[in-house]
Amino acid sequence: MLFIMPLSADEPFPVPSGQDVTLTEVLLDQGPGELWVRFRFVAPAISRKTGRISYDQAGPDMDHLCDALALPYLQTHAITPARVVISLMDRPVPFGSQDPAATQFFESYRPEGAHCIWEEF
Repeated sequence: MLFIMPLSADEPFPVPSGQDVTLTEVLLDQGPGELWVRFRFVAPAISRKTGRISYDQAGPDMDHLCDALALPYLQTHAITPARVVISLMDRPVPFGSQDPAATQFFESYRPEGAHCIWEEF
């Protein structure tokens, strides 16, 4: 079952690459058989057509978003997931929908103390 937790975030969140990254939604997902929390961001600079940020540049951004934004959010809301997924998309794409024209990057992490530990999908 999927629950949507709104989070107001009108301002871009600072990331190492300097690109504009804006949080669009936080989803609680029990579908994988354990609680995963998905933080979904719009990051126009990753667009394959007009973007300037490659996956290699966006990887450290996703690590930073997990440590600096996701972990404090989880602590504030007393959520203890098995995994945190950080996703960047060049335009809003509804969760679970396909948009072949959209560029999307995803990373999965295991929250451990004050850090996110990268987990291969």
